[in-house]
Amino acid sequence: MRYCTIFFLVLFLIDNSLKSKEYIVLQSTTSTRDSGFYDHLLPEFTKKAGFEVRVVAVGTGQAIKNARKCDGDVLIVHHKRSEEKFVNDGYGIYRKEFMFNDYVLIGPQGDPAKTKENKSIESALEKITKSRSFFISRGDESGTFKKEIELWKIIGKVPNPKTDKWYLSVGQGMGGALNIAVNKNAYIISDRATWESFQNKKNHGIIVANEPLLLNHYGVIPINPKMCPNAKIELANIFVKWLVSKNTKKLIDDFKVNEKQLFFPTK
Repeated sequence: MRYCTIFFLVLFLIDNSLKSKEYIVLQSTTSTRDSGFYDHLLPEFTKKAGFEVRVVAVGTGQAIKNARKCDGDVLIVHHKRSEEKFVNDGYGIYRKEFMFNDYVLIGPQGDPAKTKENKSIESALEKITKSRSFFISRGDESGTFKKEIELWKIIGKVPNPKTDKWYLSVGQGMGGALNIAVNKNAYIISDRATWESFQNKKNHGIIVANEPLLLNHYGVIPINPKMCPNAKIELANIFVKWLVSKNTKKLIDDFKVNEKQLFFPTK
């Protein structure tokens, strides 16, 4: 009887241990990780749901590529057109928009292109082009780079790094690209969360912000098990339901860096 009790106790402990190690993989953009947002948010989810969310943080384009290769259970990125294509191609079951912030144009305090004279991103980019002031582009497949190209297209001029020597395509993440912009006394487009968390601002600051063209929406997408049989759809749905809940919206509201709110829940 004693050995039987010990046997069942061991089975119980093993079962609980396996449950505690349950997790989902989140393919994600970098701004949500680098700002400290996930450190604020995900422990609360694990406490509530009883399983972990393990984050793979890369640019939006790479996160979507990884998800297409079935490396993950859920996706959080910030380029709506790419997200909708991911769902329409069958890799995502649905897309839910759960929060937003904005992009900002960062530049040196001296503002060599005189972009501060009006608060339009279109006007600012035109002045940067005419003055041939240094502009740093991430030059990768991130949501920020995709947004930058959309903005250049609006003014009818997409710079070519091979011929426009003032336009430097660096192939770096947001932090690395910001460091280059600061060292080059250059302009750059950044998501606000990464800029507010960035430690090497020196004489750079926000030049243009708070206009509709610069809005930045974040979507969450559970990966379709019909395309990716190992995707943990039940757990992913638990996570998505929690992410869009009323209590989580308050958690998003409460997240601040240097007393500034970085993300705003979608109503």
